[in-house]
Amino acid sequence: MGSQEVLGQAARLASSGLLLQVLFRLITFVLNAFILRFLSKEIVGVVNVRLTLLYSTTLFLAREAFRRACLSGSTQRDWSQTLNLLWLTAPLGVFWSLFLGWVWLQLLEVPDPNVAPHYAAGVVLFGLSAVVELLGEPFWFLAQAHMFVKLKVTAESLSVILKSVLTVFLVLWLPHWGLYIFSLAQLFYTTVLVLCYVIYFTKLLGSPESTKLQTLPVSRISDLLPNITRNGAFINWKEAKLTWSFFKQSFLKQILTEGERYVMTFLNVLNFGDQGVYDIVNNLGSLVARLIFQPIEESFYVFFAKVLEREKDATLQKQEDIAVAAAVLEFLLKLALLSGLTITVFGFTYSQLALDIYGGAMLSSGSGPVLLRSYCLYVLLLAINGVTECFTFAAMSKEEVDRYNFVMLALSSSFLALSYLLTRWCGSVGFILANCFNMGIRITQSLCFIHRYYRRSPHRPLAGLRLSPVLLGAFALSGMVTAVSEVFLCCEQGWPARLAHIALGAFCLGATLGTAFLTETKLVHFLRTQLGVPRRTDKTT
Repeated sequence: MGSQEVLGQAARLASSGLLLQVLFRLITFVLNAFILRFLSKEIVGVVNVRLTLLYSTTLFLAREAFRRACLSGSTQRDWSQTLNLLWLTAPLGVFWSLFLGWVWLQLLEVPDPNVAPHYAAGVVLFGLSAVVELLGEPFWFLAQAHMFVKLKVTAESLSVILKSVLTVFLVLWLPHWGLYIFSLAQLFYTTVLVLCYVIYFTKLLGSPESTKLQTLPVSRISDLLPNITRNGAFINWKEAKLTWSFFKQSFLKQILTEGERYVMTFLNVLNFGDQGVYDIVNNLGSLVARLIFQPIEESFYVFFAKVLEREKDATLQKQEDIAVAAAVLEFLLKLALLSGLTITVFGFTYSQLALDIYGGAMLSSGSGPVLLRSYCLYVLLLAINGVTECFTFAAMSKEEVDRYNFVMLALSSSFLALSYLLTRWCGSVGFILANCFNMGIRITQSLCFIHRYYRRSPHRPLAGLRLSPVLLGAFALSGMVTAVSEVFLCCEQGWPARLAHIALGAFCLGATLGTAFLTETKLVHFLRTQLGVPRRTDKTT
């Protein structure tokens, strides 16, 4: 498969993932607004911070390293060994869920049963849901490696919709169940998700006339189960060693990704009610970031991993692939920078209005607006870091990954200490400031790697971080105009003034995007050609 074809499939995977994330986040967005009107903010804090952290930590420690290592491999591999390696995520998940469940029940503060009832059952069910999801890991990997986009979109969309329906039903009819509501809904979600993948591949592999079978490395559903390969080796030890390297890195990255939740959970710097408010503002602030940046990062990591060879210098690889990777990286950096600047500039002056509309005075008063404005700056750093790290992790050799782990260790330690100190000093905003500091360090590390990687080649992908002066001027002017508008029109002047503030912001946003369209013509061409690639050899079903 050529690099252009892989690029086209990665672009379609990113666009499909983008639509999927839009669905997920919009449903979560509406669901949180609904729940706030029926349940206490303390329950929201326990579910969205404490129990969700248990679930995400179990999954991350059990599977993230396996995913990165196995997706980085060549298509010329022993697929049985790779699938055997992926099945190890299930027993790892059992171990982590038991260990972390014990920590959550015995070592951490237990919520007041009158405020958040059935906490112990919630811990057990959230841990069990993580193990159930890991049982579908080999099926997910097969779909991801062969870019079965429609399967992923259908399975995850159906799962999240049914979970939301069940949650709403239980909240309306059985609100006294407390944490049982969200725990059962989470277990239901993971069960439906895994069943979708299993049923699809069972039907596909049971249809010999299907043309898609020609592209798959397995011919029967039993081939997906653990088995001893022809050469007697259960796993590929090269992949296993790479997995161990990624595991060490994943452990540290998880601390950086969910660091504020670990500080809240283990150091008790905020009560459960304040945790709930912070989490709601955090989800609102990260809404656009997760909608756009996460699917792009995941999809183009697959592209870079397939096009680049880890153990070779850029000058020793196919120059066509190196050139394509450099061009894609440049355009992704520019897209991330433009998106992040747009969110930062306009989000700063519309944070209070957004919180007031979404949650009323409970969110728009106090520290809520300051939290969201700070998060808008963090989104800019998130956007750039997502692109730089997706290239860096795909291009690093095993030795470079190991060296990077030491940097991540230092960042993890400094992040935890800085989060604690800044939170004691300036409240929940300290979490965001600590995240900004660490994200800046991670971006610097990745930029240095990219510079070294392309130093001996004629390509300069970091040019994507330069914008035209005209476009920068448009951003600055829009920021000043909307800031003045916020002072005079928002948010105590009534709805006519609010609508005028929104209309002025929409005009400034349109003018800024129009300027970007006229000045960044190469980026516009890239988006048009790659997100609209003809489906000549599309295997994504």
